[in-house]
Parts: sequence; structure tokens; C-alpha cells
Amino acid sequence: MSLARLILSGLTLALFLLPAWAEPARMVRIPAGSYRAPYNLAPAQKRNRQIVPARISRFWLQRYPVTNQQYLEFLQHHPEWRRSRIKRIFADEGYLNYWTGDLSYPPKLAHSPVVCVSWFAARAYCRAQGQRLPTQQEWEFAAQPGSDRLRQQILEWYGRPTPTWLPAVEGSRPNAYGACALHGLVWEWVEDFNSLLLTGESRGDSGLERDLYCAGGAVNSIDPSDYATAMRFAFRSSLQARYTVSNLGFRTAR
Repeated sequence: MSLARLILSGLTLALFLLPAWAEPARMVRIPAGSYRAPYNLAPAQKRNRQIVPARISRFWLQRYPVTNQQYLEFLQHHPEWRRSRIKRIFADEGYLNYWTGDLSYPPKLAHSPVVCVSWFAARAYCRAQGQRLPTQQEWEFAAQPGSDRLRQQILEWYGRPTPTWLPAVEGSRPNAYGACALHGLVWEWVEDFNSLLLTGESRGDSGLERDLYCAGGAVNSIDPSDYATAMRFAFRSSLQARYTVSNLGFRTAR
């Protein structure tokens, strides 16, 4: 094979492979790593207080939470998810209740995170972008505070009431990976938010349920000092897919 043809073949192969890992717009790359969840579901492991860290493959994460403007663009092309048309099985009565109409919201909120959206709606938005919601482990891995000071700031935010009008996402500082507003602006949906949803039909379930839904949850977790993470696990486990919450938004992953 001639050198020119070899180079051409290499370029063709590179162009073919590029879309699989090309940088999507408005996203940051999260490198591969490991994440150790704070709770064990396996009774034997729980007794030994040992957790095998989960391996996280590299992935892309949207830099900011999805905004009202971005969600409006989605609704323009997917009318079945508009406020007046959505089926109640996919969202409760609070769905986009702060919007002024099917395709309108207070102008000051264009660049603020969209909230009052259900898991079903968030997932539909992600799919329309050719993306998905991050998994719980991916989100937690990307959002690790990295310092006790930041953990304390996160807890202080959890204790403050949600403002009537959420600020624009662009005002948030990036973390070590370049992702912004993972803490301090809104809670966020993840793909497997109910992976710790418990039935209460066994003693094992009941014990873990008590761990999650009381202040002792952090004490019984692998890292008792990380109460903020314990709160997130408890909050997610309290949700249903059709719920809408005034400080719960989302971002896409790939």
C-alpha cells in the first residue's frame, strides 16, 4: 500500500471513530476512576463494613444543569411533554408550575436551571439530545467535594430555603473537572435514583431504611463525616419517578 493511501486510510478511520468520543457541546470530560458508595446492600459486607469501590469509566457530563431556555427548545419539538399535554402518569401536578404557559416562563429565568420536572421528563430530554442521565455513582464521583470545608458549605446550602427565583447557572464556579453547580444550586436527577428504594419486606431492608432516613444514617455509613452524601442518598430514595420538586433539576451525560 502506498504511503498516501495509508495516510488516507488512517484519516478515514479517525473520522469514523471520532463521533464515539468527540467532545459534545457544553460538556466536560470526567476521567475514569473509582467510587466507594457510603452504604452496603449486602448483609455480609455490611457486617464487615467493607465496600469494594465501583469502577467508573470515563464519561461526558454537561457543564451546567439544563436551563429553562434549553428545556423550552425541547418542548417546541416534543409537544407531548408540554405542561398541558403531559400524562399524569409521567409527572405530578407540580410539573413546570412556575412557567406562565406551555412555552413560556418568566424571562429572568431563561438561564436558570429548569426544575419541577419529573424523572420521566428529564430522561426524555436527555434521549432527545442523544444522551442520558448520569448514574448515581457517576454523579457522586464527579461531585466529590474534596475537602471538609466544601462539605460544610454543601451542608449549609442544604439547610437554606430555596429562593423564589433560582440564579443563572453561569454564575457557578467549576470544580476540578470543569463541571459547575453540582452543589449549591439545585438537587439533580440521576438515572438510577431509586437503586436504594427499599420494600421494607425484610429485616435487612428495614435496617437499611433506618440508616437512610435518620440522622444516624451518616454514623452507620462507611464515612460518618460525609453527612451531605448520606442526605443525597436519603433524598433520592424518597423520590418517585413522577415527582416534581421546586429545587430538583438535572443535567445530561454521555
